[in-house]
Amino acid sequence: MKTYHDIASFTQWSDFDKDQYSIAVIKGLVMDATREANSGHPGGPLSCADFAYVLYKHYLKFDPENPNWFNRDRFVLSGGHMSMVQYALLLFTGWLTLDDLKKFRQLHSNTPGHPEVEIPGVECTTGPLGQGFAMATGMAHGEAYLRNIFTNSSIKASNLVDHYTYVLASDGDLQEPVALGSASLAGHLCLSKLIVFYDANEAQISGNTNRSDSTDYKKIFDGFNWHVQEINGHNHDEIKKSIESAQQEDRPSIIIGNTIMAKGTASMEGDHNTHGAPLPQKEIDSSKKKLGLPNEKFYYPDQIKDYFQSRYSKLSSEVRFWDDEKDRLVSLQDISSLISICIEDNLPNFKYPTFNSGDSIATRKAFGATLDKFASKIPNLIGGSADLEPSNYTGNFAETYKDFSRGDQSGRNIPFGVREFPMASMMNGMALHGGLIPFGGTFLVFADYERPALRLGALQNVRVIHEFTHDSFYVGEDGPTHQPIEHAMSLRTIPNFNVFRPADAKETAICFRIALENKYTPSALLLTRQGVPVLAHNYATLEHDVKKGAYIVQDSEKTPELILIATGSEVSLALETAKLMKDKNIRVISMPCMEIFEKQDSDYKSSIIPGRGCLKVTIEAGITHGWEKFSGVNGLSIGINHFGASAPGKVLADEFGFTAEKIEIRIRDHLKTLL
Repeated sequence: MKTYHDIASFTQWSDFDKDQYSIAVIKGLVMDATREANSGHPGGPLSCADFAYVLYKHYLKFDPENPNWFNRDRFVLSGGHMSMVQYALLLFTGWLTLDDLKKFRQLHSNTPGHPEVEIPGVECTTGPLGQGFAMATGMAHGEAYLRNIFTNSSIKASNLVDHYTYVLASDGDLQEPVALGSASLAGHLCLSKLIVFYDANEAQISGNTNRSDSTDYKKIFDGFNWHVQEINGHNHDEIKKSIESAQQEDRPSIIIGNTIMAKGTASMEGDHNTHGAPLPQKEIDSSKKKLGLPNEKFYYPDQIKDYFQSRYSKLSSEVRFWDDEKDRLVSLQDISSLISICIEDNLPNFKYPTFNSGDSIATRKAFGATLDKFASKIPNLIGGSADLEPSNYTGNFAETYKDFSRGDQSGRNIPFGVREFPMASMMNGMALHGGLIPFGGTFLVFADYERPALRLGALQNVRVIHEFTHDSFYVGEDGPTHQPIEHAMSLRTIPNFNVFRPADAKETAICFRIALENKYTPSALLLTRQGVPVLAHNYATLEHDVKKGAYIVQDSEKTPELILIATGSEVSLALETAKLMKDKNIRVISMPCMEIFEKQDSDYKSSIIPGRGCLKVTIEAGITHGWEKFSGVNGLSIGINHFGASAPGKVLADEFGFTAEKIEIRIRDHLKTLL
């Protein structure tokens, strides 16, 4: 075995010895960084280091000068707690520094506890187990769709999007249902460029995996229509053969690598206690001796860097060829447009659908009409529904643009099935891949199933569009299990997440457009099942107003005594209430997006909702908690703070006090208490 004593003759070593010693250096960095931070997960990085190193060193396609090169292979560390193995490899790559590794898990460092997408070379933020797997599935889906639409436009463009998505997954990842839900769909759709390495070290924080899991993952993934291989995860020849075999498959591949937790340590191999805590210093010292490393912290000799980067000239040549090819294809009209939209991320021109003022249209139906209109001009607007196409009004989109399927991977409709959480996570992955604007539809009440992905999308600043229909108790006969009560306000608590509840069809179209234009913020559109009247305002006026998050729908001739602040279907209800209270000077506000409104300057906000001098009443068919900031100390918040019931929507509206007559009574009674 070669050791640091032999490093001067490194260039004369065999490739086998060079690779083994490079991995030893990675392991030394993992042990030192977690010990320095007195925090972290060393065991997993030590068990998966062989595969991760072989992949990065010999197979991963990337631009050494640009981590964001469009046609790069994507690598997703789904077991984000194993972050130090990726940070060590990013040091080898040249995108992190040794000082970065010394600041592992420290404030404002480039090496946080779990990988974050802002770090060069990190494709997505992982750590919540299973979601990395699902996001990678979305990336592989995005690659397949883009590759096919470019190829269909011109065979000359068939290499513009052509890369693999690699995943390093842990035992915990596969125990999370979101991963298996995504895997099921990936196999069904034959996402052939998705390659997963499962680091099966059989150890977790609380003990060995056999305490909680006896799943035969070979059978599971074979049943999912995956190509399955099982190997010794420390044998480099087996690793290489398995990767190359997976690359030739016409379906997704999983490589089950049987590994040893904390591989390479002096006395703690296989010990589950190495999973979530730094190794004792004595164990680190002994392990370094076993690995042939010097007893010094953060050992990283130049020879290792030079050897790792020895194929950079070849990689750079591939990048230059791709860039030249793209430049040549820009001269072809059809391809030029796709390059501009999908690769350069430019939105084309598109127009709003026509809705007639006074008509009664459910905003879910308006979303479907808007989707059809926008999709005709935006070829990278893709998505689907979690088995609710008729209810979400995405059925016409599906019929027009066809399903993405194993036989036709240029279809734009994604048949997600009843997989809400995988759907939302995959959408995050599609957006992170680049070149795509994904949307997904389900009922608002099922946003709870998606919430971890909604949060992770907001954390990663991705543009995804969540269509949530059946947005209140007006769902009716399906009853309280399907009637959202707390959901709208709950979604509004997620930072960097825009929640739109449009008042009518025109507002719906404008909110959709805002969501498309917000490149760094996910959006949710909360839409009605029941019809609501289309406002008389024209698009030009409405667009200006809606983009401020809240605006005056109807004002009084004199200084308002009452300000009714409403969202969604309750805007028309507020207007009806105002008609009944002609003895009062009333202003009606539509607030389609609370988050955008709160970002406006104080002058605008106070111009439509003054701090003093009038009674403020908020109206929304959901919980009242959170509306106090607009109604104020003496104001009134009208909502529903209990679960719904099974009955027709109009019956429930009367039962729960959501009629103009009953709201008028509530307001007048409240006024009496203030006199």
